[in-house]
Amino acid sequence: MFESFVQSVIEFVSTHREWAWALAFAFAFLETVAFVSLFIPSTVILAGVGTLIAADALEFWPIWVGASAGALVGSTLSFAIGRRFGPAVFAAWPLNRDPALVDRGRAAFARWGTPAVLAAHFIGPLRSVAFILAGASAMRLLAFQLANVPGALAWAYLTPKSGEIGGALLGSLWRTLTGGA
Repeated sequence: MFESFVQSVIEFVSTHREWAWALAFAFAFLETVAFVSLFIPSTVILAGVGTLIAADALEFWPIWVGASAGALVGSTLSFAIGRRFGPAVFAAWPLNRDPALVDRGRAAFARWGTPAVLAAHFIGPLRSVAFILAGASAMRLLAFQLANVPGALAWAYLTPKSGEIGGALLGSLWRTLTGGA
């Protein structure tokens, strides 16, 4: 089911290229909204979209702009939810299922602060909770955004770019093996 969903989205993007930037926005947004990324394979989809870039079916920059904006909006929304509800967030599902994990998360923000936010963009399981934990831990908005903005921009660049590079390498290997052009 997971693979068929990912494949269906990538085929849709390929067929409806004019919507690629909006879909990149939506999937990056979903990837950075607290807990939602546990259920939506957005990183895999954006890397798969990168293979379309390698095949010259899409341009990179609209994907990057859409994914960057989506990641910034989603992570900032999660931060705002954390700030709004404060420590009550720690008692909500799914955080209430593992109090030790919550304690480690709070300790990480107390110790690492902005670098923890930056790293969270690149660590899948952490990405689903890091931004809401930063807000609930009372991190200042400016400190959050100083790490969030470059983290979101870099993640939005590297995720589809990894698919583009992987797709280009596989295409080159295929042409070498088959003697195709």
